[in-house]
Amino acid sequence: MTDAPVGTLERLHAFIEEESLARFAGMDGLRHKTWRARDGEWFEGTYVFVSAEARAEFQEEFEASVATAAGTRLIGSLPILIEPYEVVAVVRGPAGFRSSARFES
Repeated sequence: MTDAPVGTLERLHAFIEEESLARFAGMDGLRHKTWRARDGEWFEGTYVFVSAEARAEFQEEFEASVATAAGTRLIGSLPILIEPYEVVAVVRGPAGFRSSARFES
């Protein structure tokens, strides 16, 4: 996002709230998705799937359409890195998860 127009992160917040949350909440094979950003520096989606096969299927579809994806259009550039990885563990703390695009970490 280093070259993204001013206000891009706010537009991403709105897009995630209005469209992406519902899309990914209903995606088969997805355990969770986290959107992370540092305004003026970077934006990422982190996905955790039920299996390597589910991840590979999603990645193939994503790579085929990423050039025209809403996030790409809003930011004005393609992803720098698409990297599969293994999640070793996730723990849910006493505060739980919040299904919203706005909170700090």
